[in-house]
Amino acid sequence: MRSIWKGEVSFGLVNVPVKVYSATEDHDLHARQVDKKDGVRIRYKKVRDDNGEEVEFSDIAKAYESEDGEMVILTKEDLASLPVEQSHEIEVTEFVPADQVDPVAFDNAYFLEPASRSNRAYVLMREALESTDRLAICTFTLRNRTRLCALRVYKDILMLQTLLWPDEIRPAILEGLDKEAKVRPQEVKMAASLIETMAADFEPEKYEDDYQLQLKELIEAKAAGGEAFTVEEKDTSGDDDGDDEVADLLAALRASVKDRGGKADDADDQDDESDDDEDSGSAKKTASKKSGSSSAKKTPAKKTAAKKAPAKKAAAKKSIAKKSTSSKSDSGSSGSSTAKKSTASKSTAKKAPAKKSTARKTPAKKSA
Repeated sequence: MRSIWKGEVSFGLVNVPVKVYSATEDHDLHARQVDKKDGVRIRYKKVRDDNGEEVEFSDIAKAYESEDGEMVILTKEDLASLPVEQSHEIEVTEFVPADQVDPVAFDNAYFLEPASRSNRAYVLMREALESTDRLAICTFTLRNRTRLCALRVYKDILMLQTLLWPDEIRPAILEGLDKEAKVRPQEVKMAASLIETMAADFEPEKYEDDYQLQLKELIEAKAAGGEAFTVEEKDTSGDDDGDDEVADLLAALRASVKDRGGKADDADDQDDESDDDEDSGSAKKTASKKSGSSSAKKTPAKKTAAKKAPAKKAAAKKSIAKKSTSSKSDSGSSGSSTAKKSTASKSTAKKAPAKKSTARKTPAKKSA
């Protein structure tokens, strides 16, 4: 590999001489523009805007527009004179916890190689970063641009990862999340079970770029005058805008868990039934409340009738008492036996006052 930058990583009074190498490379197949009639390649020419004359690459310079609209030509020497370009230093400004830098901010990655005879300072910085689990936030200038970056450890190598500036990350304003959907607890539980059945250690080596592989196969097949793939016609009659959700999300999750060899607990079904029971129970309670309120309205009429009945019983008791008193005065010598009978009749009258009233009249006649 060829280094693209050479300088020093500085933090405090410590300097670590390093060489910077690009850590990634592009393996994608790139298309070229050609004439579709015969495949002859199309090339772009650099031409003047005023007369259309072609300009050689060596005669092309860079120009920037000033505030008053004037085009200012800057040479490579002019750009190299900038103070930031003269400073070959990766300046560490602070050390932050590794989990505070969101991965969405990571951009390009670069390897750092020790550039001095002794790599002691390099190893020291690597060990310090590993032991503290922190990232070194740095700034440096590369290719006419000041970069914000994070210095971290990658497979025993110091890696410089450029970061996007905050204004380069778009705000997440998505209309589809304006209304939050409600999910049931059993659905979350089943989704977690599915995740557990698919849990594994990350091994990027087992993944392949299917598109690039199939593209190569298609190119070779077309070059040989054949066809590599056939496209099956899809029935789009039932397609819509994609707004339809899964009819039964829980059933789909449960089937996925079973397909992965996992176990779908029946407790979730019980949870569904309990939810249904709660819904039906609440409906029953509502209905019972309504029926209770209607019966409560009818009850006062019955109570009014019940209150009138004791008045009749009281009148019956008074008449019985008068008759028993007259029977005592007429009986004379037989008053004690009659008193016992009247006492018995009184006790019986308490149990069934309405029916025993005629029975009380009979002893009075006998005594007469």
